[in-house]
Amino acid sequence: MKGTVFVFARVPRLGTVKRRLACDVGDRAALRFHKVMLRRLLLALARERRFATVIAATPDRARARWPVRLPVIGQGHGDLGARMAGALARGRRTVVVGCDIPDLTAGDIHAAFRALGRADAVFGPAEDGGYWLVGFGPRRPARPFANVRWSTEHALADTLANFRGFRVALLRRLSDVDDVTSWRAATAQGGEMRSG
Repeated sequence: MKGTVFVFARVPRLGTVKRRLACDVGDRAALRFHKVMLRRLLLALARERRFATVIAATPDRARARWPVRLPVIGQGHGDLGARMAGALARGRRTVVVGCDIPDLTAGDIHAAFRALGRADAVFGPAEDGGYWLVGFGPRRPARPFANVRWSTEHALADTLANFRGFRVALLRRLSDVDDVTSWRAATAQGGEMRSG
């Protein structure tokens, strides 16, 4: 049975995406970056046959033109942990990933599902102390995201504290783009990320 990856994505609209980044680079640049990253990721994942891909969108009922035809669900309500827990509960082997990780590949998602063959959970650590991917097998804690300090350098450590007694695998460390410093680093690597 194939696993499912849920790509957490905000509907691409001016003034609603990458708000921390937009404070420094402006709404239009933030939207362009979001669209380029989302398109690149969805195109890569849509070609995959090793796992199913679903867009988990927010706001839930907003209409959008996505760059690829894939199933779309709403993320639901609550904080990030509640929304991720809802998506991860939709199958026996499920993965959630963001759409703002420049070096993310379909191979990373496949590695996560391979890791779930021997571990109960898998995380992709981010350079800032958070994580760019989380995945669960059938065995998981009742409250996997309890007491997590989101958007801090403690997010991964806080989450791992909820997994005591479970087998956890870690993937390679990657950077996500949340602010102007990470945006500059990403755009320096590839100018195509500036345009959409």
